[in-house]
Amino acid sequence: MSERTEQIHDVRLHVNGSVHEVRVPARRLLSDALRHDCGLTGTHVGCEHGVCGACTVLVDGAPMRSCLMLAVSAVDAEITTVEGLTEDDGTPQGRLSPVQQAFSDCHGLQCGFCTPGFLTTITAGLEDNPDPTEDEAREMIAGNLCRCTGYQNIVKSVLRAAELGKGERA
Repeated sequence: MSERTEQIHDVRLHVNGSVHEVRVPARRLLSDALRHDCGLTGTHVGCEHGVCGACTVLVDGAPMRSCLMLAVSAVDAEITTVEGLTEDDGTPQGRLSPVQQAFSDCHGLQCGFCTPGFLTTITAGLEDNPDPTEDEAREMIAGNLCRCTGYQNIVKSVLRAAELGKGERA
């Protein structure tokens, strides 16, 4: 009987402005590489089928389900996880981004499991549409599931983040 060994790849991931050199099997999911190899546990894994959106990260600015993407395919991409959304203000913890601040202001989370995926999804959504209507805000978050909130405060958070973003652009 022959033993099958999986080939290991040296991969350079650019995550939140830092380079992470990791050794991963070819089939390692980006979500697992971020969590286990890079130590960035803010990316949550829910359904592992790309349905729930909890694992959403930004890949070159676009929302991507990290449970559907292989780590080896993320080479040379700029990856932003929820940890990378905080803005540098010279303090160790940084300043909350407008989307993070809006979630705090509007009580946009309860258990928090889905929150990292919502934060990254909304961040990208507001880049494309910085002044959404309520219906557009609902559409922006339609691909992410939350079992706790009923979405009302998440929609309010999207609209509040747009307001906060206007203030930063002014």
